[in-house]
Amino acid sequence: MISFSLKENSNVTLSIYNMLGQKITTLVNKHLSSGYKTVEFNASNLSSGIYLYRLQATGDNGASFMNTKKMILMK
Repeated sequence: MISFSLKENSNVTLSIYNMLGQKITTLVNKHLSSGYKTVEFNASNLSSGIYLYRLQATGDNGASFMNTKKMILMK
């Protein structure tokens, strides 16, 4: 599960990357209302290792935010 909070309504993209920078999948790519959100990440087809997830959000007022975090997948 990946959780995040939006201060305002925003266009949101949440993508998963491997350590080579290759995009594995996009979990969210849509307009979301403000508030706390949780997205399920089904990694059953991935091997154990280190992955990155990138959250990009552009608010209705034009303000933008981008954050990349590391996660460890252990099976």
